[in-house]
Amino acid sequence: MDAVQLAQTCETLGAGEILLNCIDKDGTNSGFDLELVNQVRKAVTIPVIASSGAGKVEHFSEVFAATDVEAALAAGIFHRREVPISAVKEHMREKGIETR
Repeated sequence: MDAVQLAQTCETLGAGEILLNCIDKDGTNSGFDLELVNQVRKAVTIPVIASSGAGKVEHFSEVFAATDVEAALAAGIFHRREVPISAVKEHMREKGIETR
């Protein structure tokens, strides 16, 4: 079963959203897997949260520009203090993308 089939099955079983973690991108700081995010987003009707791969502030605006994902997250870059959360929020405001 591939990621798209798994996401569809989870939706069928009642999942309210998909947290899409791409293990191939996790910890790489090379950006989100835009192809995978697009494939999963197009295959389900529930919200999708992109995870794994963010390494700079531009990766966040990129995932929203290139996909219809509802949310994106990162953890390691913040825990390791490689990128300040405030820098991501400021970048997103400059791009007109709502953040919380």
